[in-house]
Amino acid sequence: MTNVAVIGAQWGDEGKGKVVDWLASRADVVVRYQGGHNAGHTLVVGKETYKLSLLPSGLVRGKLGVIGNGVVIDPEALLSEIARVQAQGLSVTPETLRIADNAVLILPMHGALDRAREGARGDRKIGTTGRGIGPAYEDKVARRAIRVADLAEPETLDAKLDELLRHHNTLLASLGAPIFEKAAVLARLLELAPSILQYAEPVWERLDGLRKGGKRILFEGAQAVMLDVDHGTYPYVTSSNTVAATAASGAGIGPQAVGFVLGIAKAYTTRVGSGPFPSELHDDIGKGLGARGHEFGTVTGRPRRCGWFDAAMVRQAVKVGGIQGLALTKLDVLDGLAELKICTGYRIRGELVSHLPAAPGAQAAAEPIYETMEGWSGSSRGAKSWADLPAQAVKYVRRIEELTEAPVTLVSTSPERDDTIMVRDPFQD
Repeated sequence: MTNVAVIGAQWGDEGKGKVVDWLASRADVVVRYQGGHNAGHTLVVGKETYKLSLLPSGLVRGKLGVIGNGVVIDPEALLSEIARVQAQGLSVTPETLRIADNAVLILPMHGALDRAREGARGDRKIGTTGRGIGPAYEDKVARRAIRVADLAEPETLDAKLDELLRHHNTLLASLGAPIFEKAAVLARLLELAPSILQYAEPVWERLDGLRKGGKRILFEGAQAVMLDVDHGTYPYVTSSNTVAATAASGAGIGPQAVGFVLGIAKAYTTRVGSGPFPSELHDDIGKGLGARGHEFGTVTGRPRRCGWFDAAMVRQAVKVGGIQGLALTKLDVLDGLAELKICTGYRIRGELVSHLPAAPGAQAAAEPIYETMEGWSGSSRGAKSWADLPAQAVKYVRRIEELTEAPVTLVSTSPERDDTIMVRDPFQD
């Protein structure tokens, strides 16, 4: 028996929510360890659809949910999300949800600065959600952040807000945006404090006890490897490290406890926002993938850009992300296509390369090199075993395994939680 860390192997929106929900039936606790409410996981359970941003997906399974110290938390957004899922019948109480007391808070000035900066970039926008995640991480690194534990100390809040507002109001004013008054921000934080503090604790201590007690821990990542602030298509990335190594530091647990690393990848490729996308399709096939796959961002509602499966990119994510097995999602979206293409590498300014380089100019210049495969006429939707899949669909999955250098551990064939082919249980040693 081992723990499992789930990370995205592309640019996010790979269907991690369903996979985490499915795996949560085998786990005792689910931990979010990085990102903020810029993440979005959609879970379809019968006739009910849950859209989660901060809450660990395991809550839908009735499992203990933990928000780790690596997450940046907007208290308003968190409480709103709790109220929304409670209205759908989920139980979210201090017995089912715990929050790291050393997690950093996202405050209103963070979102304001995020949006003002993005507006000032004009046609060079990064494509942020404008929810303040980046500025909150900046404050964390600069050691001026307000953390969950600070809500219990009014005098600490008062002193920290002086430095925080001095910094942010100067930047906001320079961008022509309204500034914030300390009294109003302090009053609102003190008003929210009891609602947040009831969930707070040193979660590292709880996780250590659960691990020693033999409980199964599922680490739930947000975004994806190619949005990692170090390893992704910088600067068109998120503001945190998304690789599996972050599960340890973002939860407060030793690296040996992370366990099996499962990477989630769609059977094709999508991306929300700006940035390079070598295998993007601008034709009717790309539009068809978007329509059949219902490709809209869970958080932003923006249409996702769609393209062929990029095996070179996923292979890169496998290596830097520590991925030991892939969960391939939305295979059914490819049903009926006569021909499929897989990107196996790139041509950049006449040179053949096997990975996306670090330099943004080279990333933008990358032209895909394709391998063509025959599609399948039968349906893979709802398949629960290899025998249920069209033969050519199995060949497609096997070719992905070869090109990415990672075994396919799970295959998802519809949004429904039980329409999943399990090749290997990730929780088994």
